[in-house]
Amino acid sequence: MPERLFFELDIDKRNRIFDAGLREFAEQNYNEASTNNIVKAAGISKGSLFKYFKNKEDIYFFILDSVIENLFEEIKEDITNLKGDIFEIIIRYAEIEFNWHINNPDKYRLFKRAFIVDNSDMYRKTIDRYKVAGDSAYYNLLKDVDKEKLKWGKDKTINIIKWIIEGFNNEFTKKNNKFSDVNVMKNAYIKEINEYMEIIKKGIYI
Repeated sequence: MPERLFFELDIDKRNRIFDAGLREFAEQNYNEASTNNIVKAAGISKGSLFKYFKNKEDIYFFILDSVIENLFEEIKEDITNLKGDIFEIIIRYAEIEFNWHINNPDKYRLFKRAFIVDNSDMYRKTIDRYKVAGDSAYYNLLKDVDKEKLKWGKDKTINIIKWIIEGFNNEFTKKNNKFSDVNVMKNAYIKEINEYMEIIKKGIYI
């Protein structure tokens, strides 16, 4: 969390620092990202930067927190009315989130770097930081699914699908990290997850 002094800056200066940090962490892995590049792009001194933030990790998580908050704020209206078939909700949500990424390329690249599975300390810290909020968002998204079609209980079904999607997302990201065009990645993701959802349907629908 930034120091109080950061929030006392004028909005233009805050935005310059934020945008410089976003670009740096979007273009470089956390360990390779340079605060020297951030201060140069923001037009401030390094001493000033560390009056606003405790350290590099503090800057990183402030930016990632802000981007995640921005994502959910901007798609909130689109996902509010997602109801009915559980698989249609999942596919539609994926389309909505990908569309947001397409419209926010720097933020997309930051997400891609932050959540790709690796063995780094920063990846583990990132997962620990957002796991509870991510689980809560998932269950909230599926709170209004149509239970009439489900062969098994709603809670167990939602848990099973969650575990499958998590595994699928991890494998898809590793396998398809070569995609530089988000539209191409979106189309590949939707096609492939649709195929998996069709398989799952046969096991959980009446």
